[in-house]
Amino acid sequence: MTGARGIEVRRISIRVALAATAVVAVAYFVIAVAVFLIVTNNLTAQVDERVAMALNRFGGAPAPPPGGGGFQPPDVGPRFGPALLVWTILADGTVISVPNEIELPAEYQAVTGPRTVSIEGVDLRIQGRETVDGWVVIGQTMGSVAQAQGTLLLAEIAIAPILLLVVFLGAVAIGRRAAAPIEAARRRQLEFTADASHELRTPLSVIEAETSLALARDREAHWYRDAFRRVDGESQRMRRLLDDLLWLARFDAARESHEAEPVDVGVLAAQAADRFRSVAEARGIVLAVDVPDDPLTVVAPADWLDRLMGVLLDNACKYSPAGGQVRVAALQAGNRVELTVEDSGPGIPEEERARIFDRFHRASGPGTGAGLGLAIGDAVVRSTAGRWRISSSPAGGAAMTVSWPAVSRGHVAGQPGGAGAAREPDPARSLGSPRS
Repeated sequence: MTGARGIEVRRISIRVALAATAVVAVAYFVIAVAVFLIVTNNLTAQVDERVAMALNRFGGAPAPPPGGGGFQPPDVGPRFGPALLVWTILADGTVISVPNEIELPAEYQAVTGPRTVSIEGVDLRIQGRETVDGWVVIGQTMGSVAQAQGTLLLAEIAIAPILLLVVFLGAVAIGRRAAAPIEAARRRQLEFTADASHELRTPLSVIEAETSLALARDREAHWYRDAFRRVDGESQRMRRLLDDLLWLARFDAARESHEAEPVDVGVLAAQAADRFRSVAEARGIVLAVDVPDDPLTVVAPADWLDRLMGVLLDNACKYSPAGGQVRVAALQAGNRVELTVEDSGPGIPEEERARIFDRFHRASGPGTGAGLGLAIGDAVVRSTAGRWRISSSPAGGAAMTVSWPAVSRGHVAGQPGGAGAAREPDPARSLGSPRS
């Protein structure tokens, strides 16, 4: 299945690369044509300027001697570049050509403005004007222009395949790199859906079995009471799972738009511990809280941190044995605020620590969670610039520590509402005790 998805990603990236290459090819063709025309126009303008300069010098040219012999045209301008062809049309219709004996067709003997013509198979750019003795036409071959056009055309043709190949390969590489996280997210979503379906299938199977047995025949009252107790337990398990799934969905949707605010980690930790005292007392666990009187302020959504603390305390109470101890501590270490929850349970083996934040992953030991609690906690920590540190507690259990950048008092004083805004979080924003 993974190989098929990889092939699909490659196929899509190639299709996108082909489309991008086609767009670049069209753009390159348009630009190449535009460059070709601009260069041609510029070179032609240079030829016209040279011919016009030479033509202006014929304005006062002297008449040739009688019989036309020994005629010497005036200097026709620059002596570098292609030779200029000069035709002098005298008043009696005599045509004198300099320097080559190239006959000027009659239709071009009265030409005025710049014009491109073909004479004896040679492309010329010619201009003409009236002189004191008749008419003069000067031309220059377009060989230099044609040579420049050929060189430019060859360069554009040579560059085109190289450019398109680079664009295609680059688009394929970028497409695969861009599609990789999308495909990974899609794969995680599919795996998440499959795991959630599996987790829901188990309690539903139990409920279905209990109801089938109850409807099969009449039974005694205590049997129905036990059956309803099992159905109630599985229903609560499904409710917790659905609550966690809904919270994750809302969290993913509102992660970018959720507003952070200065919150006191010590106050939130003490309030979370108060909520779990009854849970700890029911299990025979001693719950200790160690937070300083000074504010421990960080910038984060208060309900997210409240959810994180509920996850950590729920896990600590669940894995600690009867007569054990759970300790909640908050302190400032340098420029960071640390929150630590320790328990006296079996701890987290080294080989498990890399996977405990995976969704639907359960650590060994007692508990009926779906494996979403620490995944929720990890999502909160990552989204609030926090860091995890997992170690062993002095009692031999697990010690889960999260640290955040501390906020200075001056910064808090400039915030709307200040740190005190987070000292009394709205209980309605807490979504209950998550299960891992």
